[in-house]
Amino acid sequence: MAPSQSRRDKPIHVLFIGAGAVGCFYASRIHHPEHGIHASLVARSNYAAIEKAGVSMETHSFGNYLFKPASVFPSPDHAAAAAKKDGHGWDYVVVTTKALPDRGDGSALISPVVGPATVIVIIQNGVGVEAPYRTRFPPNPIVSAVTVISAEQTGPGVVRQNRWTRISVGPYTDGRGSGDADVGRAGAAAIEELGRWWGELGGIRDVDPHDEVDLQLVRWHKLCINSAMNPSAVLSGGRGNADMVSDPELREHLRGVMDEIRDAMPRVLGRPFPESLATPERIIKSTERNTGGRPSMLLDWEAGRPMEIEVILGNPVRIARERGVSLPRMQSLYALLKSAQGVRDRERAEAKGKL
Repeated sequence: MAPSQSRRDKPIHVLFIGAGAVGCFYASRIHHPEHGIHASLVARSNYAAIEKAGVSMETHSFGNYLFKPASVFPSPDHAAAAAKKDGHGWDYVVVTTKALPDRGDGSALISPVVGPATVIVIIQNGVGVEAPYRTRFPPNPIVSAVTVISAEQTGPGVVRQNRWTRISVGPYTDGRGSGDADVGRAGAAAIEELGRWWGELGGIRDVDPHDEVDLQLVRWHKLCINSAMNPSAVLSGGRGNADMVSDPELREHLRGVMDEIRDAMPRVLGRPFPESLATPERIIKSTERNTGGRPSMLLDWEAGRPMEIEVILGNPVRIARERGVSLPRMQSLYALLKSAQGVRDRERAEAKGKL
């Protein structure tokens, strides 16, 4: 289990799985060697650049600086071997990769670096992302995190943060707050540590702690943006966010998806929609100003990459269905987008087979 105290008397080793914009930003704000907190990265395509020169951070919130992680590894296996050689385990493993359960098991990916006392932190979009990690690692504390940040990797080892830094964190046992109480308490203790490291030491002012169910409400609320805007941008032929809400029929469609999610949240999670969270109308009005905004799912579709269909559409439809709640608009988006991706995958496989 994670320690119950917020201060430690030995070095802390934090490993980020995924060195994209989000991973690099939050790793750079938790890396405090002078306080005994050492953040390392597992990188893939940008491994060589980061290993050689670190990460050049160009941030709206903290200015420009160079982030030199404690270590950089090309895989979790390499990170596990290095930790064993150095005589330590990984106290925290932070997952910031895309959530693609239909393409691979993220919990299996991190298995080499998870020890009995490791805290697993999941910073990913969608709902239901924590379940595979809980299944594989029953006794480990899990911290579920939702971030609101505008950041991009403009080149290998170069990250630009444009605006926002908010990260909401909560413990995860079973998504309903009714799992193992000791695991839940350990997760809450980890949240205190993360709040100090990111907030007091790292300068992030909006690290927001939640209990387990409230954090899931935050996750479902973010679906109002992701589940409405992302698939609709692809299925509408590549239109951006502000462009879609300027179209009367698409605006009505987007509002319908958001209302469906908001109406379902109390029935799925057993708590009312928090007044502190933006209503669908406020989200749509704000989107009018987001000219040029193009959802990540659209960018993935255009680049031929797999999309986060399951965690943004499939999982919420299934979770709601299990709890007696129907999401017909979301189910339609899920069926259409999953079919489109499947057709494209088959066409590519057939074309490759003809070469």
